[in-house]
Amino acid sequence: MTDAGLRHGRASLGLSFGVQGVAFALLVTRIPAIQEQYGISDGLLPVFLAAVPILAGAGSVATEKVVARVRPSVVLRWAQPLVLLALLGVGSGRELWHVAVALGVFGLAVGALDASMNMLGVSLQRAYGRSIMTGFHAAFSLGGIAGASLAWAGARWELSLLASYLPVVAVLLPAALVGSRWYTEGKGVAGKGAEGTQVGAGAGAGGGSGSAGGAALSFKLLLPLCLIMTFAYIGDSTVSNWSAKYLQDVLGSSEQLATVPYNVYMVTTLLGRAVGDLGVRRFGAVAVVRGGSLLAAGGFAVVAVAPGAWVGMLGFTMLGFGLCVIVPQTFAAAGRMFPGDSDAAVARLNIFNYVGFLVGSPLVGALGDAWSYRGAMLVPMVLVLATLVYARAFGPEPARYGGGHERPRTADVG
Repeated sequence: MTDAGLRHGRASLGLSFGVQGVAFALLVTRIPAIQEQYGISDGLLPVFLAAVPILAGAGSVATEKVVARVRPSVVLRWAQPLVLLALLGVGSGRELWHVAVALGVFGLAVGALDASMNMLGVSLQRAYGRSIMTGFHAAFSLGGIAGASLAWAGARWELSLLASYLPVVAVLLPAALVGSRWYTEGKGVAGKGAEGTQVGAGAGAGGGSGSAGGAALSFKLLLPLCLIMTFAYIGDSTVSNWSAKYLQDVLGSSEQLATVPYNVYMVTTLLGRAVGDLGVRRFGAVAVVRGGSLLAAGGFAVVAVAPGAWVGMLGFTMLGFGLCVIVPQTFAAAGRMFPGDSDAAVARLNIFNYVGFLVGSPLVGALGDAWSYRGAMLVPMVLVLATLVYARAFGPEPARYGGGHERPRTADVG
């Protein structure tokens, strides 16, 4: 693999992360509008929100099996257009079964998309020999900002969901298909990785099998990372699924202002991820994850006690800076832990992304209905703090990228 090929692969994968950020933000920030269009009751809404991550988990499980036969880039090339078309389906229906089918397809496709995107990201990071994974997730955040801004405009101008979604899909669908021409797996690059393991040797389309290039895949070893992923996504899903409703119903904001917290969250997430790789190289993943966990817990506390919408915004700002690096570094840690089985490790770890969404969305809704939405915000706060217990799973100091641990290179690939 040439340096130019790696650069092109990195750029095209960044585009894919960005497109997914737009699509996801357009869905979650218009949940109140989706609820109104289809007449979904407050009691039924958590069921719909829970069904999406369940099906996405199934899609991730299926992807682990599929990539044993075809490359992750092939899965990604077809999963992304399906996600965009499903989003369009959510906006164009009128009956309850219409949105049920559209969200079902969206969930399955998102599972395949998330798994294959992160598989490619982990393999490219291995080829680079330094931390770049956080940068891919920064592209997702940038897409989320664009999507949330478009959602705000749609709410401000009182556009229908179809009118909001159709122009976006018309632009992003061909862009994603064109960009998919340059998807690249980094496994073909031979050389020493950050831990001295051989990169590229014996790794097939599915990331290798058995113990090639490192320890055999073990759920016991992967479990701490799975828990961290779950806790992080419980926090993230609380913001993405409930921030708009929380600001509007609890803090008394307008519908237009209710779309802003997710945008604020994505802006701060983008800023944090823009420098996240530098932080990992300087301080190590363990310190970065611990610091982020403390800041995120503080953000939930502020949201829970906020007297008004603008103080609530401050809490969501803290959440963005706190949670931003945890997820990409968890995927990266799984790739380092199982270099010969990285695709399978990423696919299994990705399931706990959806476990977090599955637990977080209905849990906050149920507690909000039975108790109070303010009190419900304390639950993800405690779980994010529990991440501190498992932060050592990111490895000892020598395991981090950068700081003298990069593989030798003759040229920087960007």
